[in-house]
Amino acid sequence: MKIMIVSTSNKRLFFFLLLIFVLTPLFSQQAVQPWWLSLEQGKLLYRTGNYGGALLLFEDARRDKRTMYEQMERDLINLLSVNEVRRIGDYLDRVERYSAERYYTRASAALEELYYRVPKASLNNSANAALQAIGKLKDYPEAEYWIGEIFRIEGELTLALAQYNRAYSMREVLEDLNFSTTLRYKIADIHRIRQDYNEMERGLSSIINDFDTLWINTRQAESLPDNATNVPYAQASASFASQSMTRMLETEGVNRFLEMYRYNNAIVEQAHRTLGFHLAVTGRPTAQQHLMYAFLIQNTIIIEEVTKRQFDFSFTTLSALITEVNRNPLLLSYIEEVEYYKTIYYLGASLYRNGHSTVARGFWEFLAAVPQAGEWQNRSIVQLRSPHMEPIVERP
Repeated sequence: MKIMIVSTSNKRLFFFLLLIFVLTPLFSQQAVQPWWLSLEQGKLLYRTGNYGGALLLFEDARRDKRTMYEQMERDLINLLSVNEVRRIGDYLDRVERYSAERYYTRASAALEELYYRVPKASLNNSANAALQAIGKLKDYPEAEYWIGEIFRIEGELTLALAQYNRAYSMREVLEDLNFSTTLRYKIADIHRIRQDYNEMERGLSSIINDFDTLWINTRQAESLPDNATNVPYAQASASFASQSMTRMLETEGVNRFLEMYRYNNAIVEQAHRTLGFHLAVTGRPTAQQHLMYAFLIQNTIIIEEVTKRQFDFSFTTLSALITEVNRNPLLLSYIEEVEYYKTIYYLGASLYRNGHSTVARGFWEFLAAVPQAGEWQNRSIVQLRSPHMEPIVERP
C-alpha cells in the first residue's frame, strides 16, 4: 500500500475544491423568488415593525417585476420584428399561432403570462395592444404604495405623497381595482397632515362626487334655477330624499331620523366624515350635511350587523343601539375606526351652529350618558351645562 504525502499548499487546494464541490449544488438550486412573494414577505416585516427590512423587500418586488416584464416585452418585440410576422399584420391570433408553430417559446410564454393577467378579449385581437399591455405590467403600484407606507411611518411625508401619487397613476394595473380609492384616501390624509387643506378638500370631494350619487344628484338639483322645468328624475328624487332626511333630523331628532332612514354607502363614509370635521371646526354650515351622511352610513352598517345576529331586531333609540354595539367586539372595533362618538358630537355642534339647539342637545345627552365616549362625553357634559358654538379654527 502506498501512502500519499500531500503538501500544505496541496491540502489547501484540495479543501478549496472540495468546498466548491459541496456548495455548488446548493447555490445552483437557489432561484430568485417571485416578486409577489417579496411583497408579501415585506408586508409581514412591516407589520412586525421591521421597516428597513420591509423596504428592501418592497424595492426587490418592484425591481424584479419590472425586470421580468421588460424581458417579456423584449421577447415579444423580437417576435414582432421578424419579417414574416410583420407581413402578418396586427392580428394577435395569427402572431400567436406563428409563435407556437416556429417554437418562439419565450414569446409564447410572454403571451401566456399576459393572458393570465389581462383578459384576452380586451386586446381586440391586436398584437400591438398586447405589446402595450405587457409594457404596462412592468409597473407595480402595490409595491409603490407599500414603499410610501414606509416613508409615511418614518415621517417622510413628501416622499410618501410622491409614492401614493405614483401608485395611483398606475391604478390601471392594480390587482384589486377598488384599491385605487384607498390610494385617494391616503393622498387626502397626507394633505391633511401637512395642513394642505384645500388639496384635502378637493381630494375628498372628488371621492364623494365619484361614488355618492345621492349627494351629487342633490347638489345638481340645488344648482338648478327655481323655475327650472324637466328636472331629471334622478336629481329630483335625490333632492327630495336629502331634503326629507334633513328635515326629519332637524325637526324630530335623532331617534326618529334613524328609525326612518338607511344609507349603506360605506365607500364615502370616511370622505363625508373627514370633510365634516374640517368644515365644522372652521365654522362652515355645510358641515351638517356631510356629518349627517357619515352618521347615517355608520348607523346603517351597525344596524345591519346587529340584524344579522338578531333577525327580529328593530331600531328604537340610539341608547338601545349602543347597548347592542357593546356586546359585539366587531362593532366596537368599527365604531372606533369611524370615530363614531366624535361624529355624533360634531353633528350636534353643527346643528347647534345652524340654529337647531333642541336636536343638538339630544345628541349631547346621548354622549353624556356613554362613559366610553371619553373626551366626547366630557365635552357634551360641558355643552349641556352651558351650550355654546365651537370656537372657529383658522386653517390655511
